[in-house]
Amino acid sequence: MSIRDRKDFWSGVMFVLFGILFVVWSREYQFGTSQRMGPGYFPTVLGILLIALGILVALPTIRANAPKTEIGNIGWRGLLIVLGSVALYAYLLPWLGFVISMVLLVVISATASNEFRLKETLISVVVLGVASYFVFVKGLSLQFPVWPVFLTN
Repeated sequence: MSIRDRKDFWSGVMFVLFGILFVVWSREYQFGTSQRMGPGYFPTVLGILLIALGILVALPTIRANAPKTEIGNIGWRGLLIVLGSVALYAYLLPWLGFVISMVLLVVISATASNEFRLKETLISVVVLGVASYFVFVKGLSLQFPVWPVFLTN
């Protein structure tokens, strides 16, 4: 057995590992049934689907006619910028509120790309902001500050 398409193989392995983690961690919660889902139902089903997806992605990589690919360099700069922007969002959300924190998240994470353009980023901010507001604030009624604390008092 020879792995020819290393990118897809390791992508499949990643999906399988995340799927296993979801299934193992969700065992602490009640599963329920399809009609009366417990808190463990969704993560368990999601984990099983990730495992299946990982297998479907990884299996073709060992065929003799699979394209031969190698894994390139990891873009550490972009990875750290995106992870840092998510951590900054989580830290600033209680004080700056959803709107400003989300704008910072999108703008900072967009700078991780080599193709960063301010106009496209601002369009993304507006579209994601409006959609997120209606889904999380209006639709799901999540309880987090929408505007900065100093503006609401």
